[in-house]
Amino acid sequence: MSENKILATVNEKAIYESDLNELMQRLNPQQANQFSTKEGKEILLQELIGQELFYFDALEKKLDEDEEFKVEIEKIKENVLKSYAIRKELDSLEISEEEVKEYFEKNKLHFKAPEKIRASHILVDGEEKANEIKQEIDNGLSFEEAAEKYSKCPSKEKGGDLGEFQQGVMVPEFENKAFEMELNEISEPVETQFGFHLIKVVNRTDAKISSFEDVKSNLTAQLLAAKQTNYYKEKIDLLKEKYQVTINS
Repeated sequence: MSENKILATVNEKAIYESDLNELMQRLNPQQANQFSTKEGKEILLQELIGQELFYFDALEKKLDEDEEFKVEIEKIKENVLKSYAIRKELDSLEISEEEVKEYFEKNKLHFKAPEKIRASHILVDGEEKANEIKQEIDNGLSFEEAAEKYSKCPSKEKGGDLGEFQQGVMVPEFENKAFEMELNEISEPVETQFGFHLIKVVNRTDAKISSFEDVKSNLTAQLLAAKQTNYYKEKIDLLKEKYQVTINS
């Protein structure tokens, strides 16, 4: 474990490196990045020093004895206790692996990974141009070279590769054709709102049921969250029977 270095002292109270790190963690990512330099950390250290100076000045002025301060402290204590009580109740709940597995076995169809394909395309404005390109490919030009040469889609930089996708991602005209094609087949021009496509399917992954190990972690978290939600509602109902609740309309 690295040493928690003392960066400064104010009235004999130490300001540690961990205090500075904690302050940085409370910043949003953009701010934290701005203060990550040596100069930025020095600014934050001066901020911590300033806070401690105000603290000791407040003690000297006995501001901690002000009634207004005491009211604020009680509000903070009340809110912290509420959060702590809820967290303590919910943290006591667990989901066993047996419960998770039982749910998985009863609901396997919900964990069906859909069929996916990996496809490339060449996108042009006109059908005639698409047919000319297809003729060039039939005569020996590779699909990837043709995409780089003619396609108006940014995917041209990757030889037209669109990556892997399932149904429901692409426009209907495109995916209806793509999902019925054979591997490495090149389609006739397919018209969509974007223009005319030549499509090539380069890989296909059949639909399958995910294994228990694949979904175990996420499923455990989901079931635990559901259990906590139900418990919270039931606990509220029980407490309503114990403590009087009046809602004024």
